[in-house]
Amino acid sequence: MSRRDEIAANLATVQGRIADACAGAGRDPAEVSLVVVTKFFAASDVRLLADLGVTDVGENRHQEAEAKAAECADLGLRWHFIGGLQSNKAAAVAHYADVVESLDRVKLVGPLDRGADARDHEVEVLLQVSLDPPGAEHRSGADPADLAALADAVVASDRLRLRGLMAVAPLGEDPAAAFARLVEVQGQLRTQHPDATWLSAGMSGDLEQAVTAGATHVRIGSAVLGTRPRFK
Repeated sequence: MSRRDEIAANLATVQGRIADACAGAGRDPAEVSLVVVTKFFAASDVRLLADLGVTDVGENRHQEAEAKAAECADLGLRWHFIGGLQSNKAAAVAHYADVVESLDRVKLVGPLDRGADARDHEVEVLLQVSLDPPGAEHRSGADPADLAALADAVVASDRLRLRGLMAVAPLGEDPAAAFARLVEVQGQLRTQHPDATWLSAGMSGDLEQAVTAGATHVRIGSAVLGTRPRFK
């Protein structure tokens, strides 16, 4: 089986999982966007994905993302940055990212906005919220109590557009319960920002629970591209 055939088969399986989850939840599959996470995979795989109809790809690491976005600039893809943002890299990320899903601190808003302005384009932003219980060793993400100030900072910027929330289900917890909390947090956010309708949740192992909860975007890596290669 060629690499293209392998990716095509995996992609069809994932699209089928999304469709089945939508059917079970009474949703239209067109409401759910697939973001294929290409971290550590070659640009040649990105080209195969584009040829197979994928429009959105996600990257975690700035240096790799920057190089890959430049190499694949002719493909017209939407690049999602989903990794941890550093204040000294935020402006550079905005030079190529169309969507930043991992904004979790107010101090990142200024440099991200300046980077978007330098490129003369708008960057769509998701606030990454932590779903871990208080006192837990948090994955990346803002405390839900801090989201209002973060959202206000994004709205006050010139080149950033607040789109919604992103989260990762905590390890060892039922994803359905975690995503239910995420929906509650989004409801609170939308009382002040009704257009913040995007909900990025769900990965290869829990996309069904995310879709059932109302995710508008799922971030899928290994289920489409296979075992992630060791980065060189």
